[in-house]
Amino acid sequence: MEGPRAAAGGDVSLHNFSARLWEQLVHFHVMRLTDSLFLWVGATPHLRNLAVAMCNRYDSIPVSTSLLGDTSDTTSTGLAQRLARKTNKQVFVSYNLQNTDSNFALLVENRIKEEMDAFPEKF
Repeated sequence: MEGPRAAAGGDVSLHNFSARLWEQLVHFHVMRLTDSLFLWVGATPHLRNLAVAMCNRYDSIPVSTSLLGDTSDTTSTGLAQRLARKTNKQVFVSYNLQNTDSNFALLVENRIKEEMDAFPEKF
């Protein structure tokens, strides 16, 4: 009995969606793993940065760090922290958009949350 459930729990789920935000087409790629989530956001196929965040029992704010790219750009780490808090998973985020306006980043994050509400099994 444990075999099928263990195999089903170990599946990788892929989910892609796009949105036009401020006249820019933004693509989203979500890879749900057993206890973690990988999210790529971008307009062109590049991996310019990567951040990770995870919850811990000592602090209500998830710990995060930049793994790849410019450490002064905190968009990926901030988004990873908020998604880790929301999902209670280890979250990897690669945010690859040139527009660094905080209002635009908020639109991107809201679009992700809409998709999470519509397809919770994909996150």
